[in-house]
Amino acid sequence: MENKIIAKRILDFQKSTFDSTFNSLTILQQQMEKMVQNFVQKSAWFPTEGKVAFNEWGNICDKGRRDFKETIDNSFKKWEEYLTAGESGSSGESASEAAAKADKTKMSKATI
Repeated sequence: MENKIIAKRILDFQKSTFDSTFNSLTILQQQMEKMVQNFVQKSAWFPTEGKVAFNEWGNICDKGRRDFKETIDNSFKKWEEYLTAGESGSSGESASEAAAKADKTKMSKATI
């Protein structure tokens, strides 16, 4: 059981670290996008098609970032479910291992 507690704490730490880093990088990416948009919009020599392409590029980056975050969050959720699935057992054993151990204990008491 202690192993699951330690693993859960490590997972929580990793999730917190990922969220903080991801949010920081998101802010950085948004600021860079604003700078590029301002440059492109104020450049008279830049063609309209190029401006549209930069806007589409920004939208694609945003969608990719959201999809990536969603995938990572789903992975963390699956790990949390895995770590909390067997908490009813005291030693972190699977149900079949616990049943086999119980049968073995019953058999040894019966022979004594």
